[in-house]
Amino acid sequence: MFRLPLHWQIIIGLILGLAYGITSAAMGWGQFTSDWIVPFGDIFLNLLKLIAVPLVLGSLITGVASLSDMHKLSRIGGKTITIYIATTAVSVTIGLILVNILQPGANVPQELQQELQAAYQAETENRQSTADAVKERGPLQVFVDMVPGNIFAAAGNNSNMLQVVFFSILFGIAMIMIPKEKAQPLLGFFEGLTEAIIKIVEIIMLAAPIGVFALIAKTINQVAKDDLSAVVELLSALGFYCLVVVLGLLLHAVITYPLLLKSFTKLPLVKFFKDIAPAQLLAFSSSSSGATLPVTMDVCENRIGVSDEVSSFVLPLGATINMDGTALYQAVAAVFIAQALGIGLDVTAQLQIILTAVLASIGTAAVPGAGIIMLVIILETVGVPTAGIALILGVDRILDMCRTAVNVTGDTTVATAVAASEGQLHSPFEEA
Repeated sequence: MFRLPLHWQIIIGLILGLAYGITSAAMGWGQFTSDWIVPFGDIFLNLLKLIAVPLVLGSLITGVASLSDMHKLSRIGGKTITIYIATTAVSVTIGLILVNILQPGANVPQELQQELQAAYQAETENRQSTADAVKERGPLQVFVDMVPGNIFAAAGNNSNMLQVVFFSILFGIAMIMIPKEKAQPLLGFFEGLTEAIIKIVEIIMLAAPIGVFALIAKTINQVAKDDLSAVVELLSALGFYCLVVVLGLLLHAVITYPLLLKSFTKLPLVKFFKDIAPAQLLAFSSSSSGATLPVTMDVCENRIGVSDEVSSFVLPLGATINMDGTALYQAVAAVFIAQALGIGLDVTAQLQIILTAVLASIGTAAVPGAGIIMLVIILETVGVPTAGIALILGVDRILDMCRTAVNVTGDTTVATAVAASEGQLHSPFEEA
């Protein structure tokens, strides 16, 4: 039986949500929308929050613990993780520079910003009190806050996600250090947990069209009221936000990765990007680094010349922890939402975004829709109302396709660079 692909369902949900929101504003159905439509969006939002902690725990612990299989590749592992983290930090920085210079959220008219602030007044006041408290803390307090006093208490609050990430990394390292036969049952448990959470993500994403419909209708209902021209202004600002994200992804792909390749290899850039095109196209269409992994390994080994030893370690690890495109998108989205809500993020908050995005990207599952969950974590970390993702959720699928293609490009670039540094890139250009 024919089933419409999920991304088309989401796009339809977006279009219908826009249509309904405009109709609701024109017909004065605001109360009906609040009572009977908005709750579905809130439920969808809560589902995204629900799985954030177990998703990070399962993905990150298994990702770190997988290093126990690299007794011959400890040096490769160090290089791989270092480069992955470095490129992710660069991507987030690019995103923050662009979003601060271009100010896409500032395109949301002042009147709409005020209405949005009124809608989220309680959360905005809470954000301000948090900011005031931060100003009184010492310079090293952020590191103190990263270490949980009680992991169960930390896991019970999404705003403490950095503590969960810290615990997950520490737990994964401990699993590497204990005897393999004792670590295996735990590893099996967390692998099973990760698989189960991924299935839950898939189930939740089945409701994404309804969630998108309700969240977009809610946003329009809150900001448009009887002024439908406000909807056009809001959508115009959203289009500019998309351009900023895509521009950041392009800059990262055409500057950071070529510089990395030139530093480690003699490969012609045109040939490299031509060789990895099949993996990029599959990543773009599937929005899943995990689903693309077999093709990514094939092009790296058979087209570029990366050895099996390097490919079999670097690429699966990359599909787990290397999310450059996702991290860049999260940084831009977080600041855009804050700008649209009229919430200022100081240097400390934006440094926190860099740290959180880099660490959260390690725990992002390689499946469609997982990036938006990590965005919720970042928003809560810096105190921006998470309901603001309604502004960008409708176009998330399109941006998900773009950022996944960048994620996979990063995986292949790092694998090629590591292979070359180890003398395991069997390419005629390297042997010349």
